[in-house]
This record gives sequence, C-alpha cells and structure tokens, in this order.
Amino acid sequence: MRTEEAETFHGFVRSRWAGLVRTAYLLTGDRHLAEDVAQTALAKAYRSWPHVMRSDNPDAYVRRILVSCHKDRFRKRRVPEHLMDVPPEAIAAQDDMARADERDLLAAALARLPLRQRAVVVLRYWEDLSEAEVAQTLGCSIGTVKSQASKALSKLRATLGQGRIATVS
Repeated sequence: MRTEEAETFHGFVRSRWAGLVRTAYLLTGDRHLAEDVAQTALAKAYRSWPHVMRSDNPDAYVRRILVSCHKDRFRKRRVPEHLMDVPPEAIAAQDDMARADERDLLAAALARLPLRQRAVVVLRYWEDLSEAEVAQTLGCSIGTVKSQASKALSKLRATLGQGRIATVS
C-alpha cells in the first residue's frame, strides 16, 4: 500500500473507530468482542483498501465487512455465550441510573433477537441508515429489511412494552 493510501486508511480508522465499535457492541453485546470484531473488519478493509476507497460509499463497505465478521464469529461460536453480561456503567457510561436501566433492558431485548433482525435494528435505528443502505450492507432486498425490522420491532414491543419502543418506530 502506498503511503498516501495508508494515511487515508489511518484517518478513516481514527474518525470511524468509535462508531464501528458501537455498532459491533450493539450486535455482540460484549465490549471486548465488539472491539475484536471491529479490528477484524478493519484488518480486512486494510487488505483491500484501494478497492474500498473506489467504492461508492466506503463507510457502507466497511460496515458490511463488520456485519459479515460478526456473522462469521456468531456462526463459529462453539460454546454458548451469555450476551449482555455487562455492568450497567459499561452500557450507559454517563447517563443516570434510570437511563442505564432502560438501556440494560433494551440491550437484553436486542440480544434475544435473531441475528438478522438484530443487525437490521442496529443499522436502521442506531446507525440511522436508510432501508436501501441496510439492504446493501446486509446483502438483501429492501423488502427483507422492512419485514425483518417489522418483526424485530414487534418482538421488542412485546418484550419491553409498547411505550418504550414507540419512539424508534
């Protein structure tokens, strides 16, 4: 890789690291695993960085790599993991306790969703991607994104109650 490409990559990592780890955390439910997934995704992006930069949307390209890395790790898991075994202060570092409790409930509810539904919810509502961007990231149709989002939100409403999830729909 040329020096200017390496500098572009390092700038990309510096500006996107926190967001990638946040997305990975919402997918995995574990801070350390989220960092591992983000690092793996960036290592894969680095190997093909010139191609990533020529893409229409490098952010979407790297997000897709991140989701794929999470799926790969999720599938290869041999021993069941307990998702969301995280102290409240790790989820809601600067929020008050009531808000931390709400986040704990939401994180636990997210962890119970199937992988595809969890990915759709995280990308659509936390990353604020359009349905088309989510479809591109996950490699599926817009209709699949809509149906998975609908199913996921229904499950979240059933788990958390109508009032708690109404703000994201």
